Amino acid sequence: MPVSKKRRRKKSNPQFSKGASAVATLPDRRAMEGVLSVIGGHRANDATAKAQEVMYEAWDQTNPHTRIALAQKALAISPLCADAYVLLAEEQAKSAEEALEYYRKVVDAGEQALGPKGFKEYVGHFWGFLETRPYMRARAGLAATLNALGELDAAISNYHDMLRLNPNDNQGIRYVLAVCLMRSGDTEALKKLLKQYEEDGSALWLYTQALVAFRENKADNKAEELAKKAWSANTNVPAALADTKKVKSSTSGYITMGGEDEAAPRLNSHSAMSSRYWGHSRHWSALALNGPVANDPQRT
Repeated sequence: MPVSKKRRRKKSNPQFSKGASAVATLPDRRAMEGVLSVIGGHRANDATAKAQEVMYEAWDQTNPHTRIALAQKALAISPLCADAYVLLAEEQAKSAEEALEYYRKVVDAGEQALGPKGFKEYVGHFWGFLETRPYMRARAGLAATLNALGELDAAISNYHDMLRLNPNDNQGIRYVLAVCLMRSGDTEALKKLLKQYEEDGSALWLYTQALVAFRENKADNKAEELAKKAWSANTNVPAALADTKKVKSSTSGYITMGGEDEAAPRLNSHSAMSSRYWGHSRHWSALALNGPVANDPQRT
């Protein structure tokens, strides 16, 4: 598991930034796994499983102090309870560095809890089994924190390994990995990732495909076709990237396919990277105004 040891300047944890809501506005989706566990007939017959039951209760709470107290209770039952560390990293850590330490602990705990037999049995189907989800949440948190701290290579390595464990990608890891690969300039790895999930019809994926195609083929019909598909999926993205329209993020935890809230989540990352792939925001402006017409966007 790649984790950088370089010394860093401390960064605040966004979970504790001023103005952040202290109470969740919606029930935590992770609490639903407790219901699935009961339906599936899972029984807490060891300490780690009993600790996980406490965590299902924690995810179901809206008061942050109660959630943290239950996470600490779960760790007292079993120090291998991965979800307990995940919650503490998200809600108790005061800085990204502190969150990173929690994630390091949780990944180690998750690996011990699953054991070599578990990894051998579940590889390729992680997330499909409830037992693996706390570990996968931990890996996602670790990679995201490394990325936030500027450890791009370590983040990319973690994201790649997550897709090896769970190629079905229920967590949407491919989207953040694509942004990381754009940042690193590794176009070949990005093209391979796009090919791996070429059936993905989401706006983000289609626009990423178009960006890469335009960068590599200045006057290619395939690039124009990809732009048309992307435009059909969501017409809000080009205007948002060109900064001619402010799109609103979802406040409910759900997104509308083709809507503004679908365009919003990762636009900041894509906007910063798109100039490398397309050239200049005026091309986004032209697409926003005219749609995917056949023109030469004078890409660099």
